[in-house]
Amino acid sequence: MKEHLAHFHVAGFTFYEGVSVFQKLKVGKKVKFELEEDNKWDPRAVAIYFKGEKIGFIPRTENRIFYKFLKVGITQFEARIQKVDPHEHTERMVEIVVHLIPEKEKVY
Repeated sequence: MKEHLAHFHVAGFTFYEGVSVFQKLKVGKKVKFELEEDNKWDPRAVAIYFKGEKIGFIPRTENRIFYKFLKVGITQFEARIQKVDPHEHTERMVEIVVHLIPEKEKVY
């Protein structure tokens, strides 16, 4: 059974590839997280990728737990697009929801 962990908007959406893949972003599609420790603005930065394209970051106010999980190799979570709204401000157009997944349900 999945357990809700967090939800947040994609930070920095306008500065990366979000615009070029926006039409492909659909509710329910998976996104991936990657540490970006060399980020000069935030040493705990966690980038968000959709099909290999960086669309932004987990907001700094939300990234601490994900940074720690990824840093020690914990990947028992699933991140999906929860909302896409082209009428919102660009920094609020895409929302992500993250659930913890028990080890037996983890898909590699």
